Amino acid sequence: MAVHVIDHPLIQHKLTYIRDENTSSKDFRDLIEEVASLMAYEVTRDMPLEETEVQTPVAKATTKVLAGRKIGIIPILRAGLGMASGILRLIPVAKVGHIGVYRDPETLQPVEYYCKLPSDLAERDLILVDPMLATGGSAVASIGFLKEHGARNIKFMCLIAAPEGIARVQSEHPEIDIFTAAIDDHLNSHGYIIPGLGDAGDRLFGTK
Repeated sequence: MAVHVIDHPLIQHKLTYIRDENTSSKDFRDLIEEVASLMAYEVTRDMPLEETEVQTPVAKATTKVLAGRKIGIIPILRAGLGMASGILRLIPVAKVGHIGVYRDPETLQPVEYYCKLPSDLAERDLILVDPMLATGGSAVASIGFLKEHGARNIKFMCLIAAPEGIARVQSEHPEIDIFTAAIDDHLNSHGYIIPGLGDAGDRLFGTK
């Protein structure tokens, strides 16, 4: 497993406004989508290619197309929805599954409440998405659930990760690559990433 920090200047610029508490819900949603699209370029960098031939207006050209591996985007509800829409802009043919997991505010442990996945899950390269990798509980539970349903190739993508969350995923699912735009300092006593960006779900949907 590897941790990939995607530090492209455009991503880092937009992440600043995502963190800002004065950013409106509309702008927050737009920025999440934009950053997810930009990050998806790196997450899909190793997709296999094959040669093909096309006729240009001038001559025949030997060029490349994707080699047929199917993609699945799996947002962890509800905050992952904002990232999924951004990736779909880049890969509109991808299928989308959903895993509903929330963190119990007392125990900080994940509680699963919903799951709907593509029927051909085992044949797809999966991108599991959630804006935050905090305690790692939701990510670990979701990865485990995908494996139980036959998933073989999973990558985890988030905007901000805490060292504690990274360590937990590394411990329980050591083969999973993590892609993030930032690794923050630590978790506070309530399991929030510091400095983080607050509650991504509430900021996406204007709730408290």
